[in-house]
Amino acid sequence: MGNSGTFERYLEVIYEVARGGDEVRVKDIANLLGISYPSVSEMVDKLVDNSLVTHDKYQHIELTAMGLRIAKGLDRKHVVIREFFTNVLRVDDDVADRDACEIEHVISDETLDKLVGFLESMP
Repeated sequence: MGNSGTFERYLEVIYEVARGGDEVRVKDIANLLGISYPSVSEMVDKLVDNSLVTHDKYQHIELTAMGLRIAKGLDRKHVVIREFFTNVLRVDDDVADRDACEIEHVISDETLDKLVGFLESMP
């Protein structure tokens, strides 16, 4: 998956924590992903270098406009895929959530749009 997949996972976690109303810090990401603080800190620096997040002297991490756009897109993909798995295929919620988390990183926009169209056409 390379860096883009890793970047995406971090952006998702930052988005989820921030959406819950909490300030995001390296320790939060490390705890949620089960990764060491130094590894998270290194990746956050890369996200800053790629203009996807800001990281201030008080250690707050925030998504930039570009980072937010990517995170929202991933969240949309996740929701659509999970909805298809649970509502159409009747997959268990936990399994659907795990699978959607993996697939959202590789599904094309074209396929996602077709999936959305399919879901919208259902009675």
